[in-house]
Amino acid sequence: MIVADLPLVKLINPDASFPSLFVLHLSNETENRFTRQFVKEIMQALDIVEEKLDQLDSEQAGKGGALISTSTGKFYSNGLAIETAMKEGDSFYVPYLQMLARLLTFRIPTVAAINGHAFAGGCMFAFAHDYRVMRADRGWIAMNEVDIGIPLIPGMAAIVKAKISGANHLRDCLLTGHRFKSSDALSAGIIDRAVSQDKLLDTALEYARLLAPKASGLTQKLHLIKAEMYRETVILLLAGGTTPGGFMSKL
Repeated sequence: MIVADLPLVKLINPDASFPSLFVLHLSNETENRFTRQFVKEIMQALDIVEEKLDQLDSEQAGKGGALISTSTGKFYSNGLAIETAMKEGDSFYVPYLQMLARLLTFRIPTVAAINGHAFAGGCMFAFAHDYRVMRADRGWIAMNEVDIGIPLIPGMAAIVKAKISGANHLRDCLLTGHRFKSSDALSAGIIDRAVSQDKLLDTALEYARLLAPKASGLTQKLHLIKAEMYRETVILLLAGGTTPGGFMSKL
């Protein structure tokens, strides 16, 4: 059932018997590049999810809930609309970082069903989810800013560091722009499962149904747990500024 049909995103409830289960389908042309409007619509969709959760009765709320994001085609997301981002500066970056912080601390479990390439801003968007399922036969996940000559601002670096635990994997990700195929990403702990294309959404739904009860009651408990779990990352996403290496002036 379609819950909301916005120009660039669609919010779906795939199971009428489970009204707190949602799929956020990204559909910003073919590459899902983040623009201010795209970010605005994702935030609107998250608002709608929250409103729907608050409307459920206690029995329905007892099931918890979960949110999946995915897309179709070659790209999950090819990152930011970089020329616009460079031109608009803070007015572009700040809403994007706020979106990452909100998703990172969302009050129900989140699963990224990565259908294709997830580069740069698209990689960070996937990292903002609790779990990641990736198509096994096609697609890379990568932070390629080093190759396009763009340094990372504090919040962006923070979310990558929060989700890649191995020092060598983090080094390769940020300093070489390594493109992790699904098998590499799985061994590095960047994703949780790699499956065939035809099983991608079903696998993400399996995760969502398994994890949904952790949000039983649909209170703020998971939001607060995540906020403390990623405290330093959230602080930098929301208030870390948009000047790369700004702290260096104090050294």
